[in-house]
Formats: sequence, structure tokens, C-alpha cells
Amino acid sequence: MTIEDIGIVIIGRNEGERLIRCLKSAKMCASVIVYVDSGSTDRSIENAKEIGAHVVELDPTSPFTAARARNEGYMAIRKLKPDISLIQFVDGDCCLAPQWLEVARAFLTEHGDVAIACGRRRERHPESSIYNYLCDEEWNTPIGESQQCGGDALMRVDAFEAVGGFRSDVTAGEEPELCLRLRKLGWKIWRLNEEMTEHDAAMTRFRQWWLRAVRSGYGLANITWLHRRTPADGWFRMLTRAIFWGGILPIFIGVGALFHPVVLLGFLVYVAQIVRLRLRAGSNLRHAWLRAYLMTVTKIAEFLGILRFFWSAIREKNTNLIEYK
Repeated sequence: MTIEDIGIVIIGRNEGERLIRCLKSAKMCASVIVYVDSGSTDRSIENAKEIGAHVVELDPTSPFTAARARNEGYMAIRKLKPDISLIQFVDGDCCLAPQWLEVARAFLTEHGDVAIACGRRRERHPESSIYNYLCDEEWNTPIGESQQCGGDALMRVDAFEAVGGFRSDVTAGEEPELCLRLRKLGWKIWRLNEEMTEHDAAMTRFRQWWLRAVRSGYGLANITWLHRRTPADGWFRMLTRAIFWGGILPIFIGVGALFHPVVLLGFLVYVAQIVRLRLRAGSNLRHAWLRAYLMTVTKIAEFLGILRFFWSAIREKNTNLIEYK
């Protein structure tokens, strides 16, 4: 059953069969679907048109960002159906759960102070790699009022417009940045106990996990910088932790070791951190030791992302998409 007052915006770049699955799942849920393409070189555009989506191709002369893609998709939806009241944003590597829009729409109807409803995003093949498994665990967020949402979420049009949509100059972390501005206006973000989307990360190599962490660090720095004059939840604390574990500590140990090799024992601090994270995870989490190791090591990747953001800011040049696939 399709819902008439909801439009769906799908964004993607070279998603192949993942996009086809995404489009077909959306087609079953809503009558107005816009696909926004960020310079794909596969058959993404042709596939979207064949399935019946309205296609928007981003101008390649400006940097591609997910925020820019979602904004342009939203504007296309508004032109196609000006009276639309709700927008479902979906990443092109995800499939919508059949019942999600109906359940989320009912919740937003009953709760007028909630701007965004999101549900459980699951990884399609969590068993295929440790990285897919960790993504699935990361998305198992607490039920109830939340501080932020991810790339898949159902949003009120009036709330989205009240804050001017996504900031197109935010390369990574555009969803939590949007949520920050919404909550400052009194809106709420809500995580429902409902299946929402199935994601296909196809992440099988450490390099992909590393690049994903670089992107996270970039987004962390971007959000903290944009909201540096007002409280921004725990973003500053997360930024300082990434700078300490990924930058200050290894640099201190490396430089100190040039003067005396005993300083290399400082790397035992990382061993202690891995043990701490493992113990904090409890006994029910699979791959707990490997998870603790990856969470510690990729702080260096986050730090590199932070450096990348500030280097871009100094040059006053926006960074393009940071892709890990």
C-alpha cells in the first residue's frame, strides 16, 4: 500500500543492485519517489528511471555531499507534490521495511512535537565480516527520545523547512547537525521500536572501516566547529578524545622515543584502553576483543579526519564525498 502524503528521497552513487532493491522497496510504500545521483558511472540513473523514480543529477562542478543531495531531492519532491507533509530520506544502499512508513506516520500524527522518527536499521549481512557486524551493533540505538538520527529517517516538512534543511556545506555528520538545530527550536527526535531499513554496507576490508572512521572524524570536527559558540551535546568531548588518542598520545610517544626508547612503553596505555573497552562491553557482545581493538586503533583515523577538516577550513575549500566503498 502506498501512502500519498509521504515523499521518498533516495540518494546514491554507483550502488548497482543495492539501488535497485532500494527503489523497488520504496515503490511499494509511496507514490512520489525522487532519486538523486552524485555522479554515478554505472546504470544507477537508467535503473531509477526504469523503476519509475524522478531523477535529479547533481551538478558535478560543485562538491558532492549527502546533505546537498538530500536538499535537492527535497526541493524536487516539493515541486512534484507541493502539499506533501512528510519526507522519508533513504540511502541508496538501504531497503525500506514494508510497514515502516505507516507506523512512523501514525507516531508523528500522535506526537506533534516530534520532528523526526527513525527506527531500527539492520545490516543485510552482519555475518560476512567483523565490520558489517559492528555496523549492525552501532545502529542498535536506544528506544525513545534521541539526540540524533541517521541517513534513513521520516521527517516533518514544516520542521525541516523551519531550520532550512541540511547544511549543504557539511560533508559528514549532516544528520546529527540537523538534529542539533531542530532540538534548539524545541523539536524532538524519536527512535521507534520498529524495523525501518536494511542496509548493505558490503564492508569486508580494514581499509573501508578506516575510511569510514576518517569520515566520522571529519564530521565530528565539522559539527563541533559549526556549533562552537553554543552547547552541542557531547561533541566537544568526543572531539578531544579523538585528538588525544589519535593524535597527541602517539605523537608524544613517537617523539619521546627519539630521546629515550623507554617512552615506547607508553603504547601500553593503548593496551589498557583496549582492555577497558572490552570489559565495558560485557559478556553478551560477540567479537568484543576485536571490537575494542578496532575502536581504539581507528581513533587515529578519526584524528586524520579532524586534520582534514581543519585543513579544508584553512583553505576555505569544501571537501567532496568521503567514500569507503
